[in-house]
Amino acid sequence: MIDKVNERYIHLAKDTLEIEGKGMNLLLSRFDDPNFQKVFSEAIELLLHCKGRIVVSGIGKSGHIANKIAATFASTGTPAFFVHPAEASHGDLGMIQHDDVFLALSYSGETAELLTIVPAIKRMGAKLIAMTGSEQSKLAELADVHLNVAIEKEACPLNLAPTTSTLVSLAMGDVLAVVLLDIKNFGVADFAKSHPGGNLGRRLLTHVRDVMRSGSEIPKTHILAPLKEALMEISRKRLGMTVIVDDREHVLGIFTDGDLRRLLEKTQDLGNITLEEVMTKHPQTVSKHILAAQAVEMMERLRINHLIVIDEEGKLNGALNLHDLLASKII
Repeated sequence: MIDKVNERYIHLAKDTLEIEGKGMNLLLSRFDDPNFQKVFSEAIELLLHCKGRIVVSGIGKSGHIANKIAATFASTGTPAFFVHPAEASHGDLGMIQHDDVFLALSYSGETAELLTIVPAIKRMGAKLIAMTGSEQSKLAELADVHLNVAIEKEACPLNLAPTTSTLVSLAMGDVLAVVLLDIKNFGVADFAKSHPGGNLGRRLLTHVRDVMRSGSEIPKTHILAPLKEALMEISRKRLGMTVIVDDREHVLGIFTDGDLRRLLEKTQDLGNITLEEVMTKHPQTVSKHILAAQAVEMMERLRINHLIVIDEEGKLNGALNLHDLLASKII
C-alpha cells in the first residue's frame, strides 16, 4: 500500500489533462471560423443525405477511434460500420457501395493503407470525408470534405504517442453524431430500439404494465369491509398495503402497514374503526403505460414504496412495489 503521494505522478497527470484540454479548446475555437463552419456544414449535409451507410475507417489508434465513431453513429440513428483499410484492400472493399459516405481518419493524412483504397472508393462514386491534422496532406486533398482536427501537442511527454489527437478526433466524431441525432429527431424511443439489452435497455423499454401486480395478486379491500379484512389482505398479498376500492373498483385510498403502526400508537381497540377513518385518501397513482423508470423516479422523489396503477376512469389496474422494480433490475 502506498502511503505517500508521489508529486511527480500528480504533476504528470495534471499536465496530461491540461494539454488534452488545450487540444479540445483549439477544436472548439475552430467552430467560430466561418470557413470551418462552412466545411462542417458540408460534412453534415453529406452524412445527412447519405442514401447508403456511413463507412468509417482508420488504422492503428485512429482505427480504434474510427470503430467507436461508427458504433456511435449506428446507435444514434445513422447506419454505419467500420472497415479496416488493410482488409478493404484484400476484399472488404466490396462492402462499400456508390451511395455510401466514406469517413477516413488519419492524423497525418498520409496513411498508406487508406491512400491505397481511396481512389477505388472515389471511382465507385462514394463521397469521401477526411478527418486529419494536416490540410496539406494527400488524404485532405483527395477528400470531398476535409475536417481539420490538428492539435498543437500530444499529451505524451515524447510528443509521439497519439493521445490528444485521438481525443480530439473522437470528439469530432461525437459532434457529427450528436448533430445528426438532433436533426433526425432521434428520440428516447428510437434509442431504446437499438439498445434492447442490459440496464439501459431495461430502463428504456420496460413499462409499468410489465412489472406491476395484476389480477388476484393486487391487494384490495372494499371500503365497507371491516379493518380486520384489510389486515388479512395485507398479510396474504405481502405487499405491505391494500388498496381501498368501491363497488366499481374505483380507487378511494390506501392502507399500509405504516398506517397500521401509527394507528396502534393511538389505540389498541380496533373493533369500531372503519377503513375510511384510517386509510390515506388520494394515494399516488400512475398509468400502466409509463416507463417503469419514471415510476422509480416518482417513488424516490416522494419517498414511498408503493404506487397504485389506475386506468383512465380511475379504476384499479395494478399495484407496484419497490421490490418488484428491484427484482426487474429497473433500479
